[in-house]
Amino acid sequence: MTQEDAEQALAAAGAAPDHRFPLFEAAVSCALHEDPSRDPEPARALAAEAAALLTKRMKTQRPEDAICEALGGDLDLHGDVLARYQAADADIIEVCERRKGLPVALGVIYLEAARRCKLQVSGVDFPGHFLLRIETDQGPMALDPMAGGRVVMPSELTRRALQMGLTPNAADRMDVLMAPVPDRMVVLRLQNNIFARAAQVKDYATAERSALRRALLDPNDHRPWLDVAAAREGQGRLAGALQALTRAQVLDGGAALAARVARERLRRTLN
Repeated sequence: MTQEDAEQALAAAGAAPDHRFPLFEAAVSCALHEDPSRDPEPARALAAEAAALLTKRMKTQRPEDAICEALGGDLDLHGDVLARYQAADADIIEVCERRKGLPVALGVIYLEAARRCKLQVSGVDFPGHFLLRIETDQGPMALDPMAGGRVVMPSELTRRALQMGLTPNAADRMDVLMAPVPDRMVVLRLQNNIFARAAQVKDYATAERSALRRALLDPNDHRPWLDVAAAREGQGRLAGALQALTRAQVLDGGAALAARVARERLRRTLN
């Protein structure tokens, strides 16, 4: 797959309705867009193996326990707790090979395996730490992919929310904290993470690619184009930045003011 092929795949995913969004394949396309030279088949094979192991575990265990044992135990999928953030932690192909990474990247694998086994599992945009939500006979439960898929009790969720600065009233609102998000938002969160880290170290080329992927995956949102513009400006590509700002302005009138100010500043630079 070439980078252009990956962009076409991402655009097709972006055009899909939320209930048909191809979560795992979209994440694979993101990884190939970053580095098209790699073989995605080992990652796909791991997803299939995860589903097979989960199916076997579910014959004798509750689904929430089976997920933890199959993915966190049998496959040893865990967070990369010993290293600071590195690009491999957010790349689904690398994560499948290394079997460790960011919670949201691991979550993509957990979600894919669970969906293949017909389990009701979704991502949760929990403050500061991506979690999973599984529907059980006892009600919804939180699973932490960073910790091998173990169950997180409500008291622990409240403690984590308080640590992130939420007020006590907000930290007790499990219905809000555990609200499921569409699969599209899972991949977007992963790409947002890549963009933020790349921009922080002024790796504007990587930042631009991750922002472009967000624009393709969520074609009605103007905000990725603002980030594309910022990344292009960081590389000195002012004409390209101006084009991205125009795209943002066309998509959403709410972006008009910010985009107009940035466009005028860039025009003065170009002139």
